[in-house]
Amino acid sequence: MMHWNRLLALTVLVSNNAPGANAFLSYRNLKRAEATTIHQASKPRGFSPEVEVSSSSSDNERKQSVEALEDWANSVGIQRQNVKVAGGKSIIGGGLGLLTTNSVSPNSVLLQIPNHLAFTVTNSPFDINSTIESYFAGDPKAYRNAPWWAKLSLDLYNTDQICSIRTKTKMGADKQSQVDMRPWLDSLPRKFESPFHWTKEERTELQYPPLEIMVSAQEKSYRSTFDALSIAMQSSTSSPLSDSNWTYQDFVWGCECSRSRAFSGAYGGSAFNPAPYALTLVLVAFYVGFSLGTVEQAANGAALVFCGSIFRDFVLPKLFKSKRYVICPYIDMANHIGVRAEGNVAFEYFANGYSLVSKLDGVIENGQEVRISYGSKSNDALLQNYGFVESDNAHDVYVMPSLGQWDISALEKSCGRRFRPGRLGKLERAGLLGSDIVPEKVDDDGFNESAGNRSGGVVITRSGGIDPAILTALRVLVSTDEEWKESGEAVGNFVTENSGGMNNEKVVRIVAQKALELELESKETTLEQDEALLERGLNGIKEITVRFRIEKKKLLRETIQNVKYT
Repeated sequence: MMHWNRLLALTVLVSNNAPGANAFLSYRNLKRAEATTIHQASKPRGFSPEVEVSSSSSDNERKQSVEALEDWANSVGIQRQNVKVAGGKSIIGGGLGLLTTNSVSPNSVLLQIPNHLAFTVTNSPFDINSTIESYFAGDPKAYRNAPWWAKLSLDLYNTDQICSIRTKTKMGADKQSQVDMRPWLDSLPRKFESPFHWTKEERTELQYPPLEIMVSAQEKSYRSTFDALSIAMQSSTSSPLSDSNWTYQDFVWGCECSRSRAFSGAYGGSAFNPAPYALTLVLVAFYVGFSLGTVEQAANGAALVFCGSIFRDFVLPKLFKSKRYVICPYIDMANHIGVRAEGNVAFEYFANGYSLVSKLDGVIENGQEVRISYGSKSNDALLQNYGFVESDNAHDVYVMPSLGQWDISALEKSCGRRFRPGRLGKLERAGLLGSDIVPEKVDDDGFNESAGNRSGGVVITRSGGIDPAILTALRVLVSTDEEWKESGEAVGNFVTENSGGMNNEKVVRIVAQKALELELESKETTLEQDEALLERGLNGIKEITVRFRIEKKKLLRETIQNVKYT
């Protein structure tokens, strides 16, 4: 008699090995990324569409690059509806972006990108590209344990310089079984102007030490990761990376592309694959038809197959807090806006691909740019990883020195009180002299925004103002002996507004305002001077530097107004 567990095992075996089932690898399968057949790469043209151009020859190159990208999109199965890649005055900033070619209704699908065109990794050491892993045969762990952006960098370099043609064996004789990625690769920038490439003097002109620290950490992280991969590559007997003279500059280019073009989200397992369910139905019919068991037994087995797929694709990824990072050709041309984005990107479980859908509220007019949100990113993150600054960024932050580094004598003078001895020590023991800039767990990059606040500085956000923990600390710091006793001599009793009394709260606001004013006064230029510089006309690094300074000083000014006692 046929046992149902054999039927289940056979079904799961087909599920795990069915072509196309692993759009994203589940932890249960620990299955490697589908191998790419090596072909000689068509060579990059080196055109950099994101670098400002003015000559007619450069304009022609940009036009040719866009036209080639559009033709390529048509040939590889990218479905488009009322949207195209465009450049020039129609795009904010004058670079490249997505532009509507007709009015778009709410919640309309603008783009659908087949999954096999995307460059994808997760934060799992088991999610690997077997072709690239073979380049590190002497020490595969170096590749497996590399950060997500390093893995994507290697994948991009492999496609750009070694293997521009990607072969999907699952598609058989289909005309799209071989896809040349060259037209898309030629649309990528070959030069970046983020602070990573600035001189130390140019970074100092930002007048914002936290970002300097972040970029310095980024340099160390890139270099140490490259060195580890280089050693592993050299220990391999033969590696196409060494044959193609892979350099640190090549690695950085891939990292910059990855960090500026990839979007991320919770890992949702593999795409929907109907094969195991179809096979289950066939086996159920066979099982019941030949009287190998009861209908109830067959139903129980089918339910196990269904529950196993759900557990693999949805439960396990959430349990292990898996995250995926994707560079999706064509969609990667969409520019950023912090709030009120015109489009949203999603992974389509049943379609096995990615979609760009228009906003739910309101029509997008013909000729309007379609932007997406890269996430709740401050101008620190936007400048470091993308090379631009967003005006009046709703997610912007400012990191001041920790409370213990403030000018205590100036603060005492401003409020007319002498701070009691020992209060700073109490606050330090309570962990209230500063705070972590990141409100929730972030990628362990080693150079994210938390790297700029290792000393526990005072965090100011546009959405929330001064960190409430710092206001609690100030209530304790400025409290008189009487206010301290009335509050039970406990730091925790100063958490809410006016918890130390109205006079205490007034002094707290005066002290906070003075600290913010001192921070503004410490800058080499004023907000008005920076705005005047911008009006005179700047370009390149000087322009982006001044724009960054203006946004930080505007945030401080806003916080000063909001912190005043009423």
